[in-house]
Amino acid sequence: MASHRFDPNFTQNVIDGMGPNTTPRNRQVLGALIRHIHDFAREVELTMDEWMAGVKYINEVGRVYSESGQTRNEAHRLSDILGLETLVDEIAHKIVVEEGLEPTSSSILGPFWSPNAPFRENGGSIIQDGVPPKGRVTKMHGVIRDITTGKPIPNAVFDIWQASANGKYDFQDPQNQTPNNLRGKFKANEKGEYWFYCLHPTAYSLPTDGPSYALLQLMDRHPMRPAHIHIMVTHPEYQGCTTQLYPSDDPWITNDTVFAVKDDLVVTFKPIEGDEKAVLELEYNVNLAPKGFKGKV
Repeated sequence: MASHRFDPNFTQNVIDGMGPNTTPRNRQVLGALIRHIHDFAREVELTMDEWMAGVKYINEVGRVYSESGQTRNEAHRLSDILGLETLVDEIAHKIVVEEGLEPTSSSILGPFWSPNAPFRENGGSIIQDGVPPKGRVTKMHGVIRDITTGKPIPNAVFDIWQASANGKYDFQDPQNQTPNNLRGKFKANEKGEYWFYCLHPTAYSLPTDGPSYALLQLMDRHPMRPAHIHIMVTHPEYQGCTTQLYPSDDPWITNDTVFAVKDDLVVTFKPIEGDEKAVLELEYNVNLAPKGFKGKV
């Protein structure tokens, strides 16, 4: 009698089907993917109906992306709600140091970054369509530093993007927002300083009419993201940092539906006095590691 209910050689036969021109990295990644997918199917004894439901689901993800004009990235959102992007981000960017400044924690990029955000002058505003109802203008400022020396990093680029007070980003909301509203890039001065005006962020729900929301419903999970500001800080000589900042009083901060909140990314917005342009202030300093810096292994 056979000792295995399922063919014990099947998975390896599939992996061995890769040809000699497969690169070593592709062989490693795809081989592991095949093994884990096959082990998953055997573990849960996946039925034909469940397999076909998965096939139709993947097709639906592609359909939504295509019919949206490639603006609604459901595959990216699925990676987020399954925690995959946060895990890959930690694998790629986690740096542990024994002394000195801690590098600013990274967080997920998300699907709303744009390479087309304009450069703006320090002291300017990313609020180009006027302050929306319930919007609270915030003066955001800080210093960008080298974690190994503590010295400022002149000319570092601080890229920011955020949703408006209605919880929508510019290209989700063309009726109320022009392209690049609430987006901008700022170049740090010789002291590593940046400063500009933005909005206090607003919590929002992921879309509730697509495949990603259907998966959330299957898992009995909510679609809410805590309020946050996205930033991406770069310099040619440093490892860039893409991250998100979260108000400490946000009610969704302990159960973000994409698992992206980290303790050092939780910030406090404070009332500001003597600035007629803003009602709140946020100071946030960013610490970058030089390129090639590995930290404690």
